[in-house]
Amino acid sequence: MDTTNFAIASSAAAGLRLGSEGMRKNPTLVCTPLMAETVDKMVIDMSLAKASGADLVEIRLDSLKDFDPHDDLKTLIRGCPLPTLFTYRPTWEGGQYDGDENERLEALRFAMEFGADYIDVELQVAHEFFNTILGKKAEKCKVIVSSHNYQHTPSVEDLGNLVARIQATGADIVKIATTALNITDVARIFQITVHSQVPIIGLVMGERGLMSRILCAKFGGFLTFGTLDSRIVSAPGQPTIKDLLNLYNFRHIGPDTKVFGIIGKPVGHSKSPLLYNEVFKSVGFNGVYVHLLVDDIADFLQTYSSADFSGFSCTIPHKEAALKCCDEIDPVAKSIGAVNCIIRRPTDGKLCGYNTDYVGAITAIEDGLRGSHNSSSLTGSPLAGKLFIVIGAGGAGKALAYGAKEKGARVVIANRTYGIISRILCLASIINEMAVS
Repeated sequence: MDTTNFAIASSAAAGLRLGSEGMRKNPTLVCTPLMAETVDKMVIDMSLAKASGADLVEIRLDSLKDFDPHDDLKTLIRGCPLPTLFTYRPTWEGGQYDGDENERLEALRFAMEFGADYIDVELQVAHEFFNTILGKKAEKCKVIVSSHNYQHTPSVEDLGNLVARIQATGADIVKIATTALNITDVARIFQITVHSQVPIIGLVMGERGLMSRILCAKFGGFLTFGTLDSRIVSAPGQPTIKDLLNLYNFRHIGPDTKVFGIIGKPVGHSKSPLLYNEVFKSVGFNGVYVHLLVDDIADFLQTYSSADFSGFSCTIPHKEAALKCCDEIDPVAKSIGAVNCIIRRPTDGKLCGYNTDYVGAITAIEDGLRGSHNSSSLTGSPLAGKLFIVIGAGGAGKALAYGAKEKGARVVIANRTYGIISRILCLASIINEMAVS
């Protein structure tokens, strides 16, 4: 596994506050892919894309059930309120078109002739395509030459060679889409993107590649894709345009934006990005918070070691492993034996681990007990002297047990490794004791 350290310095000073609310901090375009089966539905979706805030639309001709290049291309171009990108993806490159190759390329030439703003041509046929237009490319139209790897993400060296091959075809814009087998794969695409001397689209497909679609705005990507509907995507892992613009505040991501996220496996269900990004936006903090599907936390932290990646929340199954990855551990986290919060100290880059699980959980339980007994005026903790049952002995369980003990409760932990029978007997005994008390 390539775990090349990713340590790209920000190209701008690390400002912490945004300017005016309407300020756009990056030139990265948001493109909405349209996968409708009819031309009429495509035209409807174009208007929806514009209303959603898209900069342009990708018209996936291979999704159309019936397609007449002469008439339909003119209808699509004339009816679109946004700039157009035409893609006619063959099955051998992950698309739906399985017809005659000459007819497919001819349709793209027609799109260029009729006024398309961009067309997408696969690297495998790019030389052939450019030879057929004989230097008569429409001045308005930019040609994206693309390469899709549905198996893995190559090394940085191989990616660099791939960019050079795409450039050599005469491409106006380079597009590389790879597949993430590990979230550390995304670092290689970031490295290629940030150092590119030509406009480049660098994206990593799959859930582990999600942050590539968001942070391309930070590292200089030409465009990213945001769908109208989470159920209809043109490639694995695409977020919705609503999430890009509203949840991740995409327009305000810039070179100096600090990256935060929640490390977990699974992690897509977490509501943390909703909470943190809204707070960042409300106070004007120049940061973005993302889901991070991580398999090996030590590998992840070693790869994303630059100051750009400023802090992380940790959830299952990484809370205990995170303890070993930090340079410094808060005494409470050390006592608990688990970390749920990692901060990269700005002064020296060291990782500092904390545990806030016990504070939040125990406070909520105390508030609930006080409310249920109408005892808000009582001093001390309502947990004092109570029997406190913790089911499970993972990172969160340890934090709860620690917090309850600190509040004076009698703590009993029931863990699945004891076996089903002994656990049932243990719980039965505890429940009986609670009933008596």
